[in-house]
Amino acid sequence: MANGLIHTAHRRARTLMMSESAVILAAVAASAYVRVGSGAWPSVIADILPKALFITSVSQLCLYYSDLYDDPQAGGNKTELLIRTLRALGTTLLILAVIYTLYPPLIVAPGVLAPAAALSVAAVIAWRVVFWWAARQVAPRERVLLVGTTASAFALAHELHRRREELGVQLVGYVENEATPHDASGALPLLGTIEDIPALVRARSVDRVVVSLADARGKLPMDKLLEMKLDGVTFDHLTSLYEEYTGKIAVENLRPSWLIFSAGFRKTQLLLPAKRALDVVCGAIGLLLATPIVLALAAVVKATSPGPALFSQRRVGRDGRVFTVYKLRSMCADAERHTGPVWTTSRADARITPIGRLMRRTRLDELPQFWNILIGHMSLVGPRPERPEFVQSLIRQIPFYGLRHVVKPGLTGWAQVRYTYGASVEDAVEKLQYDLFYIKHMSIALDLFIAFETVKTVLLRRGQ
Repeated sequence: MANGLIHTAHRRARTLMMSESAVILAAVAASAYVRVGSGAWPSVIADILPKALFITSVSQLCLYYSDLYDDPQAGGNKTELLIRTLRALGTTLLILAVIYTLYPPLIVAPGVLAPAAALSVAAVIAWRVVFWWAARQVAPRERVLLVGTTASAFALAHELHRRREELGVQLVGYVENEATPHDASGALPLLGTIEDIPALVRARSVDRVVVSLADARGKLPMDKLLEMKLDGVTFDHLTSLYEEYTGKIAVENLRPSWLIFSAGFRKTQLLLPAKRALDVVCGAIGLLLATPIVLALAAVVKATSPGPALFSQRRVGRDGRVFTVYKLRSMCADAERHTGPVWTTSRADARITPIGRLMRRTRLDELPQFWNILIGHMSLVGPRPERPEFVQSLIRQIPFYGLRHVVKPGLTGWAQVRYTYGASVEDAVEKLQYDLFYIKHMSIALDLFIAFETVKTVLLRRGQ
């Protein structure tokens, strides 16, 4: 998805998920085999297999929503792994108990579920420890050589270097042109000059040579790099590599030419109508399901703090048009009477009411925004809508910030599921990088993936 989204990390997660599915399925099948006996097994296998696959699917959903596939450390910390696995498979048992009560024919066989659960816990933990040990030992790594030595190039390279175990990328070092600065941190070794690239590619088994856009114009001998390219050396922009591995577009090292000539940023004739149709369906269903919850929460808000239950605020939408967004009030009334528009400093902001804190953690305060989706001001997925007062300032301070307004803002989005709470210019920069990635790769498939991720974000109470 989306240009090899989060490249190696997602490839490892998919491999782990498929292998663990086989482990759980084998545990259920083994328990059923012991229970029914070898004599009866051939006659019941056709009935048991679909039910075992159902148990495996529910187990995998619970493992996924326990963050056991996105967290690269989940395999290394055995205590944390045990706690999360027990919690996930315990949730699986509760879900299956409810389903079996409502529809008994799905029961795989009497007396199978309990031993299968115990065997699955042991097998999953053992397999995960082995998997991550093997991944660290033998997993392929893309070996990268950096050409370019500006501060922004090193900043991006250092993030990739810091996350090398998670991403499966290894920066072997950098080469410099004459009179360029060295890496002050010393994290990356200086390996030579541009003339040494062909020899370094061969000697250090380099898979890709990445060039900083900031260095490429007027600073690097492009004829020499072209000669190497024709000799078989693989070159790429640092911005493209960073995007491929992190799921965001670095604005610090970005040039308009990269945006113009880069693949993506296309809206086909079918995309926008399909996206709007999805918004209408989700907005109508969401509003229908959310209305009883909103009414109940509105009564609680009114009973626990003075002021209206609903809160309206001006936000910037597509093409810079201002619209009114509706939310359940989570702060005390007239919270900005004396300060004017200010960032919410944190979840512990004194202006937030007790019920408001709960609603913010679970995002229940945003349920009225299904109305904004239904009438077309917002989309289900898109950049977070920001206030006009902040937008004016952020456009002046952050390059390319205005580009996030080429699409409708969303109830959820790539930045919302990939980044935590943010309330500063620095956080706005980080979220913009995710928003640009979403705009570049916008598709119905990506929207559905983000919606799926949003459920996990809410369940784990991450982000804002």
